[in-house]
Amino acid sequence: MSQVVLPTLPSPESAGSQNSNSVATLLIPAAVGRRVRNTLATVAVTAAFVVALIPLVWVLATVVTRGMSTVLHADWWTHSQNGVTYREQGGGAYHAILGSVLQVVVCAVIAVPLALMVAVYLVEYGRSRLASAVAFTVDVLTGIPSIVAAIFVYALLITTMGLHRQGFAVSLALVLLMIPVVVRTTEEMLKLVPNELREASLALGVPKWKTILRIVVPTALAGIVTGIMLGIARVIGETAPLLILVGYSKSINGNLFDGFQGSLPTMIVNEATNITLAAAADRVWGAALTLILIVLTLNLGARLVARFAGVSTKKR
Repeated sequence: MSQVVLPTLPSPESAGSQNSNSVATLLIPAAVGRRVRNTLATVAVTAAFVVALIPLVWVLATVVTRGMSTVLHADWWTHSQNGVTYREQGGGAYHAILGSVLQVVVCAVIAVPLALMVAVYLVEYGRSRLASAVAFTVDVLTGIPSIVAAIFVYALLITTMGLHRQGFAVSLALVLLMIPVVVRTTEEMLKLVPNELREASLALGVPKWKTILRIVVPTALAGIVTGIMLGIARVIGETAPLLILVGYSKSINGNLFDGFQGSLPTMIVNEATNITLAAAADRVWGAALTLILIVLTLNLGARLVARFAGVSTKKR
């Protein structure tokens, strides 16, 4: 009789190991491909960051190396350029620093409350056609060149109302440039506040205005302060409003409503007309470095204020 040979079936353990091996064989190339793509993306992002950082570091290094010797003199912070010729070494930038600080402070006093209220309205109450119109207006203001804002203020205050060129007109032109920056930054920060905080406050019977004032705004305070500093950095170096709305003066003038007034941007422009002279070139680089130091100081101060405000808010 012929013997029938039955086929042997694989055991469950061997079948499971074969399936796992086949799955692993399929997954290994996919995992390797993901790692390769991740590495390439990391290299590309790092390279882009380095490329973007090169001109920034280059500019900062150039300004610091060429302007440090001028800024380190005590007279630079206490004296003006009154009576100092372009060929003559000496003098200071006190008149320009005073003018820039006064103009930007008045601008911030006007622009910051308006921008904050507009941002709160758009985020917390903006559900109407008026909100759409306001948002569209802010977008338009964001793209307006500084010279257009200066011409508008010139036509309104000087041509129509008959006022003289003065530092206060510069502050009004800077307001038009600062508002959209602060509005957009504040708006994004307020949107990041969780809705659960609003709902919890309203559920406890707290009025909406008090919820915004005590809960929403303090939660987003750090971002709001950063937006304000971005707005100040945006306007403090503008030159077109200064050239159109107020003349440059080498003397100290702390009155925004009377006479020409110096500022750091116009000091740079004025001295740059004779930049081939060593004394004028030193003052150009010194004024540029001073402008950077002022912006840096404001940013550091704002970060400290935001940090302490955040801590006190958490304690409450």
